Amino acid sequence: MGRLTTHVLDTAAGRPAAGLGVALYRIGPDGAREPVAQAATNADGRLDAPLLAGPAFAPGVYELVFDAGAYLAAQGATLTDPPFLEQIPIRFGMAEDGHYHVPLLLSPYGYATYRGS
Repeated sequence: MGRLTTHVLDTAAGRPAAGLGVALYRIGPDGAREPVAQAATNADGRLDAPLLAGPAFAPGVYELVFDAGAYLAAQGATLTDPPFLEQIPIRFGMAEDGHYHVPLLLSPYGYATYRGS
């Protein structure tokens, strides 16, 4: 059965990003965002459960939104006002049943993502 997971690494600090808020939206055919799930990363930078799994999993277009600004501010990072990265949206498609893992590598002035395993 399909599932969607994520994790966040704070590359500037060299450790998992604990306590970072993550929201998941399903994108409709008209482009409207429908809230699906919301969670925060644990001490390992991961979520305690998949964002989607089992019967809730469905192919389609989704968007993960990472609350980077609040996390970086809480870590004491030196940020501009407004911060360069506030929220990081990552829109992606899931075309088939399977494991989709969308990690985020984060620093105050940049980020990277990829389809992990």
